Amino acid sequence: MTVKGAFDALTADQRAALLKDAAQHDVAFAAFTAAGSLTYDIATRPFFTFRYEGTAEQDSDIVKVTAAAETAAAQWMTARGYAYKNLTSQTTDMSLVPLGPRGRREIA
Repeated sequence: MTVKGAFDALTADQRAALLKDAAQHDVAFAAFTAAGSLTYDIATRPFFTFRYEGTAEQDSDIVKVTAAAETAAAQWMTARGYAYKNLTSQTTDMSLVPLGPRGRREIA
């Protein structure tokens, strides 16, 4: 799942703190994890993306898992005092993603 949004009304100190930690949140380190992985490039634009890994046993669980990811992202921002806006989320069912040549070889 990805949860995207925009930082809102950052103070100069908040912006400086984000810039200081930007290397740790570069897209090169993006990963789908249970705890969530945050990426942003505050020097060029105010947007952020959280990447979460989750499991849904049934289709009806997808809504719950996605809502939990949005809640986790909002809590991370709020706990650090960052205002945000325009949270959106997208969930991909990996069982529906076609396998590439390597994946087909591993199954065979």
